[in-house]
Amino acid sequence: MPDVMIFDGTCNLCSSSVQFVLKYESSPTLYFASVQSPTGSRLMHQYGLDPTNVQTFVLIESNNVYVRSEAAMRVARHLRMPWRAVRVLDILPRTLLDWSYDLIARNRYRWFGQHDLCSIPSPSHAKRFLD
Repeated sequence: MPDVMIFDGTCNLCSSSVQFVLKYESSPTLYFASVQSPTGSRLMHQYGLDPTNVQTFVLIESNNVYVRSEAAMRVARHLRMPWRAVRVLDILPRTLLDWSYDLIARNRYRWFGQHDLCSIPSPSHAKRFLD
């Protein structure tokens, strides 16, 4: 199974994060699925996560599941420099990182907005989206 980032497809911040990863990843190894898609929902169930809980994004990497700030730090490993350097934040306590992550997650619709439908990937990136 490829490494998959599962994200809230209706969240502007989440969709922008996917576009950011596509633009700055060091090599095209990550695949993407919105939690609202059949594949995203199935993967969430498969790894014991609730697909109706869209307060976090999920990274499935080498058949291990990561959520919240740990998922974000692991995604940063896939980015080119200087963006990969954000991993330096991983020296902070996980509780602080998760608290910050949760604050943004709770307010992301209010701060960044949302849309009714998942955005359609560009033709050049379409094969990287699992649904």
